[in-house]
Amino acid sequence: MPVTFPALADAEGRLDAKRRELKSVFDEAGPDLDMDKITSISGDSLAKVEHIRALNTELDELAVKAEGLRAVAKAAEAAANIPGAREPGDGERRVDDGGRGRKRLGEHFVASQAYKARQGKQGPEAHIDVELKTLMETGAGWAPETTRTGRLVEFATRPLQVIDLIPGTTTNQTAVVYMEETTYTNAAAETAEAATYPESALALTEKSSPVRKIATWLPVTDEQLEDEPQAAGYINNRLPNMLRQRLDTQILVGNGTAPNLRGILNTVGIQTQAKGADPTPDAIYKAMTKVKVTGRAMPNAAVLHPNDWQDIRLLRTADGIYIWGSPSEAGPARIWGLPVVEADGITENTGLVGDFANYSELSTRRGIDVQVSNSHSDFFINGKLAVRADMRVALVVYRPAAFATVTGI
Repeated sequence: MPVTFPALADAEGRLDAKRRELKSVFDEAGPDLDMDKITSISGDSLAKVEHIRALNTELDELAVKAEGLRAVAKAAEAAANIPGAREPGDGERRVDDGGRGRKRLGEHFVASQAYKARQGKQGPEAHIDVELKTLMETGAGWAPETTRTGRLVEFATRPLQVIDLIPGTTTNQTAVVYMEETTYTNAAAETAEAATYPESALALTEKSSPVRKIATWLPVTDEQLEDEPQAAGYINNRLPNMLRQRLDTQILVGNGTAPNLRGILNTVGIQTQAKGADPTPDAIYKAMTKVKVTGRAMPNAAVLHPNDWQDIRLLRTADGIYIWGSPSEAGPARIWGLPVVEADGITENTGLVGDFANYSELSTRRGIDVQVSNSHSDFFINGKLAVRADMRVALVVYRPAAFATVTGI
């Protein structure tokens, strides 16, 4: 059970109250955000928009405070559930996806016997006398030396966007197996003396989320690693990034068919709120309400495609005043107090809100592991190396109803 305490309950209560207050203002304005229809706030359109911004600022401050208290509660819960922890002893192997505690690819290569055996070997030397008979100029003389700056401009690619929303754990099994309470019939009632007690019912069902492997490899020549010191570091960086980038996408849209993970959007039982004729902020609020009422959870993030967040950020009143702040302001990356994660891995025109902190988990069977071999195909006789990287993880959505999509944005 999640840990709670009075300060957290109070913060969440004040947060919900402020959300309802702001929603009532939007309800008065209607789908066209007509400030003239708002009677609960006095003044002209500009004054009403300033009041709305002030409410939104208060909402953000309350949300940040509640998030901090939830983090404290989460830490307390985790500390209470740890049966015992220890650091690896001598001789034990540590693997993690950051590469800490183990040698990097370049270090393995430089330490190898094959590399050491080649050090110090030089080819024969030759000397030649050249008689200069032409004008010594750039074209026929000493060519200017040019040195690279060392800067590497990486290919424009999608950054990691949603992995940090999912709490991480580890497992030593091939699947994460847990029990879900699938029947909860509470028949508790007032009972007369000597009368029959009303019978309640409980039932549990075993659930399982399999560990899946994400992998890739890269061919590279011996000379590339020997002659360019930065090559090993470059490969060390890019291959793991490719794995995490794929995992970032799978968390959202994986279809669950082996060897794919089952992403949150394809999990059976998540809720849906259609936008319909509502303004997008209203539809997101209604999805949050479904998470709280039906899912009995507390949404802590909203995931939106950058194009969809752009439409919200640029919302204006009927007379042209920006709701989320003027173009000269950075504007809050929040909606209804929830932090907004812009992810182009999610389908455009579909948003996602949910309690990621309490009802989802990314369990790592093996962190990112990079290995090098020349035994692939004819690589040995051609002086090539195969560099492979993989990881094994399971994505668990413990309570699907704690998540809701917003469609038709």
